[in-house]
Amino acid sequence: MKTHVALLRGINVGGHKKVPMTELRELLTKSGLENVKTYIQSGNVIFQYQSNDLKVLENHIKKAILDHFGFEVSVLVRAKVQLKTILDNCPFPEENKVNSYFAILSEIPNANLVKEAYAKTYENEEYEIINDCLYFYCAKGYGNAKFNLNYFERKLKVSATSRNYKTMVKLLELS
Repeated sequence: MKTHVALLRGINVGGHKKVPMTELRELLTKSGLENVKTYIQSGNVIFQYQSNDLKVLENHIKKAILDHFGFEVSVLVRAKVQLKTILDNCPFPEENKVNSYFAILSEIPNANLVKEAYAKTYENEEYEIINDCLYFYCAKGYGNAKFNLNYFERKLKVSATSRNYKTMVKLLELS
């Protein structure tokens, strides 16, 4: 059995796309995933499954949620080892790393698009795009950042979902 983490985007935010975690765990277990666990209400699912085909797993989870809850949700799945590599590859010094955000991208973006994205900068905000992760640090806090995930999704032509350092560490712990 391989351990994976599914990252759902945009659920349980502002009363929209409500997905109770107990119900989600039951749904995904009935759909064939094993040892399903969730972490906090923002859509973090740890599970085991025989297949290592991440796109198949993403579509499987999307379809289960659509069929059961009646709305679409963006889902990105990463193997535990991939999540650990993402955390370990954070380019920021430790004091910034623990206050960083990790935007997991649906795919490795085109190099020319990455170059274009780097052309835009804001004071007190740093980011690095390494493979399928955008590492983001804002000295004034994420809530005060001028950059947002939508900018990077549009510029890089990918979908993404972000998690903070503490959530990344906890997901690895739980998996």
